[in-house]
Amino acid sequence: MRRALLAVALGGIVLTGAGCGSDAHPTVNAAPSAGASVAEPTSAAPDFSANTELVCGNLEKIFNDDLAGFGTQLGKMIAYREAGQTTEADKAKKAAQDELKGVADKVRKETAAAQDPELRAAGQQSADKFRKSANDATFINQIKSTKDLDRNMQGQMTEWLTPVAGFCA
Repeated sequence: MRRALLAVALGGIVLTGAGCGSDAHPTVNAAPSAGASVAEPTSAAPDFSANTELVCGNLEKIFNDDLAGFGTQLGKMIAYREAGQTTEADKAKKAAQDELKGVADKVRKETAAAQDPELRAAGQQSADKFRKSANDATFINQIKSTKDLDRNMQGQMTEWLTPVAGFCA
């Protein structure tokens, strides 16, 4: 059981850090071509950076702490299944689904407070993906061992985190 818990906890932490390193808003500093007119901006774009940093800090805490709870329940589920304790495995599965729903709710709440409308929309997408997985019995039922966990969670973590990853560097 410890192996399963460790695999989920480490996988979540590693993927969270890796998923938040891209830049969804890259800047291009290309000089205009000869003869092209350069339009002067009429007003400065709003600066959401301080608020985005705050929201991303809150998301990182959710992804580290709350996904660890999900991982713990998956680890219990695997251990109980391997021990043939079906009732306990079913309880752990339900608890894992509840943990994932809680993550979805927290992501939705945190990103709803974002000033950047693109981050708000990305947060809603991530929350929807977490909720969809929590309600998908097939997703959790296919995890029967730590090998299944390793094989299925990396891609799933990427899917969950990708919408907000570009905002949270």
